[in-house]
Amino acid sequence: MILSSEEIRRRLGSKDHGRGEAGSESGSWKCQIIIHPFDNECLQPASYDLRTAEDVTLLYGNCTLVPSLEWIELPCNIAGTLRCRSSFGRKGVIITGGYVDPGFRGQLTLCLVNMGKEDVPLRKNDRVVQMIFHEVAAGVRSYEGRYQDSLGAVEAR
Repeated sequence: MILSSEEIRRRLGSKDHGRGEAGSESGSWKCQIIIHPFDNECLQPASYDLRTAEDVTLLYGNCTLVPSLEWIELPCNIAGTLRCRSSFGRKGVIITGGYVDPGFRGQLTLCLVNMGKEDVPLRKNDRVVQMIFHEVAAGVRSYEGRYQDSLGAVEAR
């Protein structure tokens, strides 16, 4: 099931959760989606628009790693699919990394490829990628990979 904007809003929690320490495994916040900083303008009918954390130019024919502005935390029963917004798709921009595992926590590295005819400038706070949230039936296992708690654009490890 894809979450609607109303369901996304219902499941939103705060970044602090009252837990004091990142990654703590106690409390009801574990079932909440964290998007920080959250912006109502980014909430779409069935997705949330992720923004760029910095100014960058997508050079024609190149893959550029761009950090999302948002810190994301997903509970073990929610996964995310990333899609380029159509306004950037019309310029030839595509995203190569398109899945966020349940339990992921951190800034996302957006792998953007410019297949258009010219360079595409991005400014900090540009809404470039949509994150679609999916409920994972009987989700109990969380992501424990090497990109957990990522900050900024992270190269392949």
